[in-house]
Amino acid sequence: QVQLVESGGGLVQAGGSLRLSCVASGSIFSINGMGWYRQAPGKRRELVAVITRSGSTNYADSVKDRFTISRDNAKNTVYLQMNSLKPEDTAAYYCNANVKRTYYSGSSDYWGQGTQVTVSS
Repeated sequence: QVQLVESGGGLVQAGGSLRLSCVASGSIFSINGMGWYRQAPGKRRELVAVITRSGSTNYADSVKDRFTISRDNAKNTVYLQMNSLKPEDTAAYYCNANVKRTYYSGSSDYWGQGTQVTVSS
């Protein structure tokens, strides 16, 4: 089994910052891409940012220049630094990891349980 546990969400005023963390644990041989997604009430889950194992990144246009994704491969951890937060960033944020469990197996996507980010105006 593979578990992803997010932390760092909370309530913050507009213009403030938060840092999300997500730790992957369990039966892991290697982790390919990792990323953050978010889902606001009544809306579809959307990509926020993704990062490859080598560190290449991609961001949603709505968060470019405000959010930064990073990862520590030795700790199986991905981070999301969120600055200049806006009320429209309010959502549940989910961590995703594409995990290879053994040398011989293919890879599968795993999700965390989500952490709530609320930005007040």
